[in-house]
Amino acid sequence: MKRLTVILNILFCLLLGAQNIHAQVAVGVSVRVAPPVIPVYVQPACPVEGYIWEPGYWAYGDNGYYWVPGVWIAPPAVGLLWTPGYWGFVGGFYGWHRGYWGPHVGFYGGVAYGFGYTGVGFCGGRWEGGAFRYNTAVWHVNSAVVHNTYVDRTVINNTSVSHASFNGPGGVNARPTSAEQAAMNEHHVQPTAQQTAHQQAASTNRSQLASVNGGHPSTTAMSSVHGRQYNTQGHSISSTPRTAATQASNVHSSAPQQHSAVQNRSVPQQPHSNMQSRSMSQQPRNAPNGSRMPPQPGSGRPRQGGNMGGGGGREHRFM
Repeated sequence: MKRLTVILNILFCLLLGAQNIHAQVAVGVSVRVAPPVIPVYVQPACPVEGYIWEPGYWAYGDNGYYWVPGVWIAPPAVGLLWTPGYWGFVGGFYGWHRGYWGPHVGFYGGVAYGFGYTGVGFCGGRWEGGAFRYNTAVWHVNSAVVHNTYVDRTVINNTSVSHASFNGPGGVNARPTSAEQAAMNEHHVQPTAQQTAHQQAASTNRSQLASVNGGHPSTTAMSSVHGRQYNTQGHSISSTPRTAATQASNVHSSAPQQHSAVQNRSVPQQPHSNMQSRSMSQQPRNAPNGSRMPPQPGSGRPRQGGNMGGGGGREHRFM
Protein backbone atom coordinates (compact mmCIF):
# COMPACT_ATOMS: atom_id res chain seq x y z
CA MET A 1 0.00 0.00 0.00
CA LYS A 2 2.80 2.44 0.89
CA ARG A 3 4.54 1.56 -2.36
CA LEU A 4 1.37 2.27 -4.32
CA THR A 5 0.96 5.62 -2.56
CA VAL A 6 4.50 6.63 -3.45
CA ILE A 7 3.94 5.68 -7.08
CA LEU A 8 0.69 7.66 -7.21
CA ASN A 9 2.39 10.70 -5.69
CA ILE A 10 5.16 10.56 -8.28
CA LEU A 11 2.66 10.28 -11.13
CA PHE A 12 0.67 13.19 -9.72
CA CYS A 13 3.74 15.42 -9.51
CA LEU A 14 4.63 14.53 -13.12
CA LEU A 15 1.15 15.58 -14.17
CA LEU A 16 1.62 18.90 -12.43
CA GLY A 17 4.90 19.48 -14.20
CA ALA A 18 3.40 18.58 -17.56
CA GLN A 19 0.62 21.11 -17.10
CA ASN A 20 2.95 23.83 -15.78
CA ILE A 21 0.80 24.39 -12.72
CA HIS A 22 1.48 27.29 -10.34
CA ALA A 23 5.22 27.74 -9.79
CA GLN A 24 6.72 27.48 -6.32
CA VAL A 25 3.80 25.33 -5.12
CA ALA A 26 4.42 22.00 -3.44
CA VAL A 27 2.40 18.82 -3.52
CA GLY A 28 3.06 16.50 -0.59
CA VAL A 29 -0.05 14.28 -0.56
CA SER A 30 -2.36 13.19 -3.36
CA VAL A 31 -5.60 11.20 -3.13
CA ARG A 32 -8.55 10.35 -5.36
CA VAL A 33 -11.36 11.49 -3.04
CA ALA A 34 -12.32 15.16 -2.74
CA PRO A 35 -12.10 16.83 0.68
CA PRO A 36 -15.35 17.89 2.39
CA VAL A 37 -16.53 21.49 2.25
CA ILE A 38 -15.13 24.11 4.60
CA PRO A 39 -17.34 24.15 7.73
CA VAL A 40 -18.90 27.40 8.94
CA TYR A 41 -17.60 28.31 12.39
CA VAL A 42 -16.88 31.15 14.81
CA GLN A 43 -13.40 32.56 15.33
CA PRO A 44 -12.20 32.71 18.95
CA ALA A 45 -10.60 35.92 20.18
CA CYS A 46 -6.88 36.43 19.60
CA PRO A 47 -5.29 35.72 23.02
CA VAL A 48 -1.84 37.27 22.46
CA GLU A 49 -0.82 40.43 20.66
CA GLY A 50 1.30 39.49 17.66
CA TYR A 51 -0.39 36.17 16.92
CA ILE A 52 -1.80 35.53 13.43
CA TRP A 53 -4.80 33.42 12.46
CA GLU A 54 -4.18 30.16 10.61
CA PRO A 55 -7.57 29.11 9.19
CA GLY A 56 -8.76 25.54 9.65
CA TYR A 57 -8.36 23.04 6.80
CA TRP A 58 -8.88 19.41 5.85
CA ALA A 59 -5.71 17.31 6.02
CA TYR A 60 -5.35 13.68 4.97
CA GLY A 61 -3.97 10.74 6.95
CA ASP A 62 -4.11 6.97 7.18
CA ASN A 63 -7.80 7.10 8.10
CA GLY A 64 -8.85 9.66 5.53
CA TYR A 65 -9.58 13.36 5.82
CA TYR A 66 -9.52 15.06 9.22
CA TRP A 67 -10.17 18.67 10.21
CA VAL A 68 -7.29 20.72 11.56
CA PRO A 69 -8.90 23.48 13.68
CA GLY A 70 -8.27 27.13 12.91
CA VAL A 71 -5.83 28.50 15.46
CA TRP A 72 -4.01 31.63 16.59
CA ILE A 73 -0.30 31.10 16.02
CA ALA A 74 2.96 32.98 16.61
CA PRO A 75 4.68 33.81 13.29
CA PRO A 76 8.33 32.76 13.02
CA ALA A 77 9.49 36.37 12.57
CA VAL A 78 8.20 39.93 12.46
CA GLY A 79 6.84 40.95 9.06
CA LEU A 80 5.69 37.50 7.95
CA LEU A 81 2.16 36.61 6.85
CA TRP A 82 0.61 33.16 6.44
CA THR A 83 -0.43 31.77 3.06
CA PRO A 84 -2.81 28.85 3.75
CA GLY A 85 -2.35 25.49 2.07
CA TYR A 86 -4.99 24.16 -0.31
CA TRP A 87 -6.10 21.09 -2.25
CA GLY A 88 -5.85 21.16 -6.04
CA PHE A 89 -7.51 18.73 -8.44
CA VAL A 90 -5.37 17.71 -11.45
CA GLY A 91 -5.40 14.55 -13.58
CA GLY A 92 -7.83 12.65 -11.36
CA PHE A 93 -5.99 13.36 -8.09
CA TYR A 94 -6.40 15.85 -5.27
CA GLY A 95 -2.99 17.16 -4.24
CA TRP A 96 -2.18 19.11 -1.08
CA HIS A 97 -0.19 22.31 -1.59
CA ARG A 98 1.40 23.16 1.74
CA GLY A 99 1.10 26.65 3.23
CA TYR A 100 4.04 28.90 4.04
CA TRP A 101 5.14 32.15 5.68
CA GLY A 102 6.29 35.09 3.60
CA PRO A 103 6.27 38.91 3.41
CA HIS A 104 3.08 38.79 1.32
CA VAL A 105 0.17 36.37 1.05
CA GLY A 106 0.38 34.27 -2.10
CA PHE A 107 -2.00 31.99 -3.95
CA TYR A 108 -4.08 29.57 -1.87
CA GLY A 109 -6.23 28.09 -4.57
CA GLY A 110 -9.02 30.65 -4.43
CA VAL A 111 -10.44 28.78 -1.42
CA ALA A 112 -12.49 31.11 0.78
CA TYR A 113 -11.31 30.10 4.24
CA GLY A 114 -12.93 33.15 5.81
CA PHE A 115 -11.61 35.56 8.45
CA GLY A 116 -9.64 37.73 6.04
CA TYR A 117 -8.72 34.89 3.69
CA THR A 118 -11.34 35.60 1.03
CA GLY A 119 -9.92 33.37 -1.68
CA VAL A 120 -7.63 36.07 -3.02
CA GLY A 121 -5.38 38.29 -0.93
CA PHE A 122 -5.70 38.98 2.78
CA CYS A 123 -7.47 41.67 4.82
CA GLY A 124 -7.15 40.51 8.45
CA GLY A 125 -4.45 43.02 9.35
CA ARG A 126 -1.02 44.37 8.46
CA TRP A 127 2.48 44.86 9.81
CA GLU A 128 3.46 48.42 10.72
CA GLY A 129 6.76 49.38 12.32
CA GLY A 130 7.50 45.90 13.64
CA ALA A 131 4.01 45.47 15.14
CA PHE A 132 0.98 43.70 13.74
CA ARG A 133 -2.25 45.71 13.51
CA TYR A 134 -5.52 43.78 13.56
CA ASN A 135 -8.52 44.68 11.43
CA THR A 136 -11.30 44.06 13.93
CA ALA A 137 -13.92 44.32 11.20
CA VAL A 138 -12.62 40.89 10.17
CA TRP A 139 -10.70 39.41 13.12
CA HIS A 140 -11.89 38.89 16.69
CA VAL A 141 -9.40 39.91 19.37
CA ASN A 142 -9.25 40.03 23.16
CA SER A 143 -9.26 43.79 23.67
CA ALA A 144 -7.82 43.35 27.18
CA VAL A 145 -4.48 42.23 25.72
CA VAL A 146 -4.61 43.26 22.05
CA HIS A 147 -4.62 47.03 21.55
CA ASN A 148 -2.99 47.55 18.16
CA THR A 149 -6.15 47.51 16.06
CA TYR A 150 -8.04 49.37 13.36
CA VAL A 151 -11.40 48.99 11.63
CA ASP A 152 -11.72 48.72 7.86
CA ARG A 153 -15.23 47.74 6.87
CA THR A 154 -14.70 48.52 3.19
CA VAL A 155 -13.37 44.96 2.76
CA ILE A 156 -16.73 43.51 3.80
CA ASN A 157 -19.14 42.49 1.09
CA ASN A 158 -22.39 40.76 2.06
CA THR A 159 -22.54 37.99 -0.48
CA SER A 160 -22.82 34.24 -0.59
CA VAL A 161 -19.66 32.38 -1.49
CA SER A 162 -18.65 28.83 -2.19
CA HIS A 163 -17.50 26.64 0.69
CA ALA A 164 -15.53 24.44 -1.70
CA SER A 165 -12.25 23.31 -0.16
CA PHE A 166 -10.27 22.60 -3.33
CA ASN A 167 -9.15 24.26 -6.54
CA GLY A 168 -10.18 22.73 -9.85
CA PRO A 169 -13.23 21.34 -11.68
CA GLY A 170 -16.12 20.87 -9.26
CA GLY A 171 -14.45 23.17 -6.71
CA VAL A 172 -13.07 26.69 -7.11
CA ASN A 173 -11.88 27.77 -10.55
CA ALA A 174 -9.09 30.23 -9.83
CA ARG A 175 -5.65 31.17 -11.10
CA PRO A 176 -3.01 33.31 -9.35
CA THR A 177 -3.27 37.06 -9.78
CA SER A 178 -0.11 38.98 -10.69
CA ALA A 179 0.34 39.96 -7.03
CA GLU A 180 -0.08 36.35 -5.88
CA GLN A 181 2.34 35.16 -8.53
CA ALA A 182 4.93 37.67 -7.30
CA ALA A 183 4.39 36.53 -3.69
CA MET A 184 4.84 32.89 -4.73
CA ASN A 185 8.33 33.74 -6.04
CA GLU A 186 9.48 35.39 -2.81
CA HIS A 187 11.54 33.71 -0.10
CA HIS A 188 9.28 31.52 2.03
CA VAL A 189 9.53 30.05 5.52
CA GLN A 190 8.20 26.60 6.35
CA PRO A 191 5.35 26.03 8.86
CA THR A 192 6.60 26.30 12.43
CA ALA A 193 7.03 23.42 14.86
CA GLN A 194 3.90 24.63 16.65
CA GLN A 195 1.88 24.39 13.45
CA THR A 196 3.20 20.90 12.78
CA ALA A 197 2.36 19.82 16.34
CA HIS A 198 -1.13 21.31 15.93
CA GLN A 199 -1.80 19.23 12.81
CA GLN A 200 -0.39 16.08 14.40
CA ALA A 201 -2.66 16.52 17.42
CA ALA A 202 -5.70 16.83 15.13
CA SER A 203 -4.67 13.67 13.27
CA THR A 204 -4.89 11.64 16.48
CA ASN A 205 -8.36 12.92 17.43
CA ARG A 206 -10.88 10.46 16.00
CA SER A 207 -13.75 12.94 16.30
CA GLN A 208 -11.99 15.14 13.72
CA LEU A 209 -12.19 12.44 11.03
CA ALA A 210 -14.60 13.22 8.19
CA SER A 211 -15.57 9.55 8.11
CA VAL A 212 -16.71 9.89 11.73
CA ASN A 213 -18.21 13.39 11.81
CA GLY A 214 -19.64 13.47 8.28
CA GLY A 215 -17.76 16.66 7.47
CA HIS A 216 -18.90 18.43 10.66
CA PRO A 217 -15.98 18.29 13.13
CA SER A 218 -16.67 18.76 16.84
CA THR A 219 -13.71 21.12 17.27
CA THR A 220 -13.48 23.71 14.52
CA ALA A 221 -11.19 26.28 16.16
CA MET A 222 -8.74 26.74 19.03
CA SER A 223 -7.44 29.77 20.91
CA SER A 224 -3.84 28.58 20.51
CA VAL A 225 -1.85 25.41 19.98
CA HIS A 226 -2.74 23.06 22.90
CA GLY A 227 -5.23 25.75 23.98
CA ARG A 228 -8.97 25.96 24.44
CA GLN A 229 -11.20 24.20 21.91
CA TYR A 230 -14.34 25.68 20.34
CA ASN A 231 -17.25 24.25 18.36
CA THR A 232 -18.91 25.77 15.30
CA GLN A 233 -21.03 28.11 17.45
CA GLY A 234 -17.95 29.44 19.21
CA HIS A 235 -18.75 27.69 22.50
CA SER A 236 -15.83 26.38 24.49
CA ILE A 237 -15.67 22.59 24.54
CA SER A 238 -12.69 21.95 26.77
CA SER A 239 -9.00 22.58 27.14
CA THR A 240 -6.53 20.00 25.92
CA PRO A 241 -4.96 18.26 28.96
CA ARG A 242 -1.82 20.15 29.84
CA THR A 243 1.13 17.85 30.14
CA ALA A 244 4.54 19.06 31.26
CA ALA A 245 5.65 19.15 27.63
CA THR A 246 2.55 21.13 26.64
CA GLN A 247 3.12 23.65 29.43
CA ALA A 248 6.73 24.12 28.43
CA SER A 249 5.68 24.56 24.80
CA ASN A 250 3.13 27.22 25.69
CA VAL A 251 5.60 29.14 27.80
CA HIS A 252 7.71 29.68 24.69
CA SER A 253 4.82 30.21 22.27
CA SER A 254 2.74 32.82 24.14
CA ALA A 255 3.37 36.05 25.99
CA PRO A 256 1.34 39.09 27.08
CA GLN A 257 3.13 41.48 24.73
CA GLN A 258 3.78 41.54 21.02
CA HIS A 259 7.57 41.69 21.14
CA SER A 260 7.60 38.69 23.44
CA ALA A 261 5.27 36.67 21.22
CA VAL A 262 7.23 37.40 18.06
CA GLN A 263 10.98 37.75 18.17
CA ASN A 264 12.26 40.68 16.11
CA ARG A 265 14.70 38.70 14.07
CA SER A 266 15.47 38.66 10.38
CA VAL A 267 13.49 36.47 8.01
CA PRO A 268 15.42 33.32 7.03
CA GLN A 269 16.36 33.65 3.38
CA GLN A 270 15.31 30.22 2.19
CA PRO A 271 12.90 29.33 -0.59
CA HIS A 272 9.73 27.39 0.10
CA SER A 273 10.22 23.67 -0.43
CA ASN A 274 8.49 22.05 -3.34
CA MET A 275 7.26 18.99 -1.37
CA GLN A 276 4.01 19.36 1.68
CA SER A 277 -15.82 35.09 18.84
CA ARG A 278 -16.32 36.17 15.17
CA SER A 279 -18.82 34.45 12.95
CA MET A 280 -18.21 33.72 9.28
CA SER A 281 -21.21 35.84 8.34
CA GLN A 282 -19.83 38.33 5.85
CA GLN A 283 -17.47 38.16 2.91
CA PRO A 284 -14.67 40.68 2.40
CA ARG A 285 -14.53 42.01 -1.11
CA ASN A 286 -12.59 39.89 -3.49
CA ALA A 287 -10.63 40.68 -6.63
CA PRO A 288 -12.37 42.20 -9.68
CA ASN A 289 -15.36 40.36 -11.07
CA GLY A 290 -14.50 37.16 -12.86
CA SER A 291 -11.31 36.37 -10.97
CA ARG A 292 -13.05 33.85 -8.73
CA MET A 293 -15.79 31.70 -10.25
CA PRO A 294 -18.30 29.52 -8.36
CA PRO A 295 -18.24 25.75 -8.89
CA GLN A 296 -19.53 24.78 -12.32
CA PRO A 297 -21.93 21.84 -12.50
CA GLY A 298 -21.26 19.18 -15.08
CA SER A 299 -21.48 15.48 -15.53
CA GLY A 300 -18.39 13.47 -14.79
CA ARG A 301 -16.76 16.23 -12.74
CA PRO A 302 -15.71 15.54 -9.17
CA ARG A 303 -18.09 16.72 -6.49
CA GLN A 304 -17.07 18.46 -3.30
CA GLY A 305 -16.81 16.10 -0.37
CA GLY A 306 -16.63 12.86 -2.36
CA ASN A 307 -17.95 10.04 -0.17
CA MET A 308 -16.54 11.52 3.03
CA GLY A 309 -19.81 13.04 4.19
CA GLY A 310 -18.98 16.65 3.30
CA GLY A 311 -22.38 17.40 1.82
CA GLY A 312 -23.20 20.72 0.24
CA GLY A 313 -22.76 22.77 3.40
CA ARG A 314 -24.98 25.58 4.59
CA GLU A 315 -25.19 28.73 2.47
CA HIS A 316 -23.45 31.26 4.71
CA ARG A 317 -21.39 34.34 4.08
CA PHE A 318 -17.80 34.61 5.20
CA MET A 319 -15.99 37.50 6.81
